[in-house]
Amino acid sequence: MSTETDQVEVPTRMLVHALIREDGTVDADELYTVANTLGMSDQQVRLCIKRLANEGQFTHEGRGRKAQLRATADTTRALASNADFVRHAFRQDAGLTPWDGVWHVAAFAVPESARTTRDALRETLLRLGGAPLQGGLYVSANAWEPYLDEAAHRLGARDALTLLTTTDLRRGDVQEPFELARQLWPLQEIADRYHRLGRIARPRLARLADPAGIDVSALLTIAVELAAELTRAMEPDPLLPPQLLPRPWPGTQARELVARCWAALHGRAGADARPVLFHAYADVARETADRTAS
Repeated sequence: MSTETDQVEVPTRMLVHALIREDGTVDADELYTVANTLGMSDQQVRLCIKRLANEGQFTHEGRGRKAQLRATADTTRALASNADFVRHAFRQDAGLTPWDGVWHVAAFAVPESARTTRDALRETLLRLGGAPLQGGLYVSANAWEPYLDEAAHRLGARDALTLLTTTDLRRGDVQEPFELARQLWPLQEIADRYHRLGRIARPRLARLADPAGIDVSALLTIAVELAAELTRAMEPDPLLPPQLLPRPWPGTQARELVARCWAALHGRAGADARPVLFHAYADVARETADRTAS
């Protein structure tokens, strides 16, 4: 997509995940074609496939462009979880999940002898949008308990995790929720990522609206670029309720543009060449639009 103003860097493994079809497979020929369009070499793709297979994320049958990858159950679950977070973000944008004023707090104490477990638990808290209050103590404005319970159980650290909720959170002299959010999370940095996402989405939406035909490879390339930028914007986003964010919030505007792109992609791509993210993200946007209309 060299004609676009903002260039998108797509990690190779993200490309593989983005091209998973609804039956859980990735067609190698399609993967190599899109990768080449994005400036990746065949060697990069081969090495990435090997790493993903070694990590247990995919099984691999065949060789070269005639091969087929199949996502494992763990990979499929991770994709479903990501779709849940995207769905929650769109519901917030539509005003369907007003904040109840409850802060969700998590604390953990894992000994140095279990450093790997401790680090994994900390990474989970941060990935779920938690902000550190002090050593081993994190806070979120969302109900993250089911995700933390699952992670702690998987890591064998349930006894080390303490969960609580409060409507009376104070840090130093700051107690007002909006000001607490401003202090606890890097909102300007997150906003800048969404501004970039908007710049990426606009010209691609215009291209999708062009009546001139776009081949499947070009459609997939646009989809992968949008997926990469959406992930880049949302990974550090704690998905704070609108009541805790500056207005207007660029995340709402950028996601609306992306939703329109997904709808166009979903309509343009044939069912036999439609990655699961086309279907999942288009469904998320459509569900939210239907709820808002009703």
